[in-house]
Amino acid sequence: MTKVLYSATMSLDGFIAGPGGDMSWLADHLGGPNPVADDLVGKIGALLTGARTFGGDDPNRGTDKEGAFSGAWTGPQFVLTHRPPANPVPGITFVDDLTSGLEAAKGAAGDRYVNVLGADVAAQCLAAGLLDEILVFVAPVLLGDGVRLFHHPGGTRIPLDRVETGPTPVPTIWLKTRR
Repeated sequence: MTKVLYSATMSLDGFIAGPGGDMSWLADHLGGPNPVADDLVGKIGALLTGARTFGGDDPNRGTDKEGAFSGAWTGPQFVLTHRPPANPVPGITFVDDLTSGLEAAKGAAGDRYVNVLGADVAAQCLAAGLLDEILVFVAPVLLGDGVRLFHHPGGTRIPLDRVETGPTPVPTIWLKTRR
């Protein structure tokens, strides 16, 4: 069965992007040995990406590591947006509905993960009870402002269970939702 995973690298103070969606801070924290991240790439069958994430800042732009997972991942990508570009983008399917977009991504992923990229899409999946797991890599940096891993005005409590991954050189938190 295909699982839906939200994965992100987060600053210690809870941000996955800096102010204005700035991802340049992440370049200092990518590329080192990380067995969990390295193993994950081969387990992803498709991406479900938010429009801001798709069109946003890639800390590896212009290098051979540009793209998802520092260029290590290739495959079908579904971008959730109400404003698809006028011209087709090779390898990208634009969808305007979370449920049908996720179903298409699951169909493309087979028995591997659909990896969600983008805080807003992840929050939508979580609210709809469609998210199975969350994987967070904690970077040793404080950003002070930006896009939070999870933001819900007024707050909300979502219980999660820890998934054991063993010792890793990068602080890693792998959780599953209780749905």
